[in-house]
Amino acid sequence: MIDPRQFLRQRLHGGFIIDQIEFTAAPLLDALDREAVAQTTISGNKFRLVIQAGTSDMELSVTLYHEVLEAAALAAVKPPEAIVDFNEAAFERAALDAHGRSGGASFANLNRMLQFYGFREQ
Repeated sequence: MIDPRQFLRQRLHGGFIIDQIEFTAAPLLDALDREAVAQTTISGNKFRLVIQAGTSDMELSVTLYHEVLEAAALAAVKPPEAIVDFNEAAFERAALDAHGRSGGASFANLNRMLQFYGFREQ
């Protein structure tokens, strides 16, 4: 079981902080009005994640990898070259790869993924 509290208010590579993780039973939609598992709001270097309640551990892990990498790419003043051209499908592949490579999402594994794509410790 992934404990979401482990991610809160710690500085990730790139200088980002997950400020809040909330779970909701309400339906979530992406920017194109498609059903989504999560939504992330970015405010400066802080991320607020809203995740569909009841997701499996694997889906939660992949969602955390995906949302953090995508939010970091969007929030970075100058994103690493490796992710500049990523689209939604590329973020999902990267999240699945990170899960396969490192296992379940943890604070250390999120940092490994961010470092893999070019984000550095700050």
